[in-house]
Amino acid sequence: MIHLNANDLALAKSLAQLKAASGSHSPSIATLKEALPSLKITIDACFLSNPYATDLFMQELESKLLAKQGLRDALEFYPSQNHIIAQKLAKYLHIDSPHIFIGNGAIEVIQAVLHNFVQTNLVVPIPTFSSYYEFVRNDAKVLLYKLPKEQNYTLDIEAYTKFIKDHNAKNALLINPNNPDGSYIPYDTLRECLARLRHLDTIIIDESFLHFAYEDSSLEQISYTKLAQEFSNVVLIKSMSKDFGVAGLRAGYGIMAENRVRDLLRNGYLWNVNGLSEFFFNLFSDDEFLQKYERVRRSYITQTQEFFKALGQINSIKTYPSKANFALIELLNGTKAQDLCIKLLSSYGIYTRSCNDKIGLEGEFLRIASRSEQENAQILQALQEIFSAC
Repeated sequence: MIHLNANDLALAKSLAQLKAASGSHSPSIATLKEALPSLKITIDACFLSNPYATDLFMQELESKLLAKQGLRDALEFYPSQNHIIAQKLAKYLHIDSPHIFIGNGAIEVIQAVLHNFVQTNLVVPIPTFSSYYEFVRNDAKVLLYKLPKEQNYTLDIEAYTKFIKDHNAKNALLINPNNPDGSYIPYDTLRECLARLRHLDTIIIDESFLHFAYEDSSLEQISYTKLAQEFSNVVLIKSMSKDFGVAGLRAGYGIMAENRVRDLLRNGYLWNVNGLSEFFFNLFSDDEFLQKYERVRRSYITQTQEFFKALGQINSIKTYPSKANFALIELLNGTKAQDLCIKLLSSYGIYTRSCNDKIGLEGEFLRIASRSEQENAQILQALQEIFSAC
C-alpha cells in the first residue's frame, strides 16, 4: 500500500476540489499552476499528445510565422471562414471539402453532431470518453453498452450489433482506438460492423487516436475517409491535439455527408477557428511538413510501444493492450489509483489521470500517456520505486 504523508493529503484535497470544478475531465496544467503555484509538474502524462509533433510545430511556427513577422496578421485580422479552412485539409484527407466541417477542437464537433443529428437515442460503449454521453440532447436517450473486462474492454461486433438491434437504436458510437483503454478494432472488422449498421441514422466514429494505431510492422497511417464515403450515415470526428500535440490551438474536424456540413454551417460556426489555428491548418498543404511529421509519428509509435512493454514488466499492475498513445493501468495489490496519482505528482512531478470516475471500469485504474523517451524512462523509474517500497 502507498503511504501518503501530510503534504500528500493536502495536495489530494486541493486536487479533489479542482477536479470537482472540472467535472469529468482533469484540471488543466494551467489551472494547476495557477491554483497550486508551489506544485512542480515536470511531466504531463495526463493529457494525450505527441511531444515530438509539438516540437515540429514550434519549429514551423518560428520559421514561417514569427521570423517572417506574420504573428501580427494572425492576431489582427479575421481568419478564413470555416469552408475555406476545410479546403486546406481536403487534399490531405483525400475528400472533397464540402464533406469537411472544421471545429474549435473536436469537442465542438462532438457537440454539433450530437445536438443536430442524434435526436432519439445513442448507443455508447463504456468505458469511453465521457462527453459522448454527457453532451447529448436532453430529449435523446443514452444506451450504455458495457465492454467486458474479461476481454480487455475490446469491442465484439457480434455482441454490439445485437445490442443495437435489440434496443431498436437509431444512432451508435465507435471510438477507435478507444479511450481510456486504447483497444483497437481492425479496419476490416470495423467495415463489417458499419455494413451491418448501415440502417442507422448516424454512426459516429471518433478517430482522434488513429495516428497511433497500426495494423502491421510498416506502421502505415490508417484512414477512415473511404468508410465515410462508402457509408453515408458515418460521421468521422478527429481531434488534432493528440497526434499533432497542439491542444492549445483547439483544432479538430468532422467528415460527413455534404448536407450535414451545410446544416451545421447554416447554424453558425462561421469564424470558429482562430488565426494561429489557421496557420496550423495551412501546414497540411506543405509536403515537407507532412514528411517530417510522418517521421516523428512512426518514431513515437515505436517508442510508445516499447514504453508499454516496460510498463507490463512492473509487478502489481496490469497494462492493457493499447494502440493509442496512452496505457490503461490496473492496480492489483490493493493500491488506490488516486493515491498512486498523488504520490507520482507530489514526489516526482508526474501528472497522471485517475480513472475512478470512468463508468464501466471495475477496479482501480489510472491512465498514463506516453511522452518523450526520456520522460517515459522517468515514469518507469518512479513507478518501480513506488511499488518496490509497497
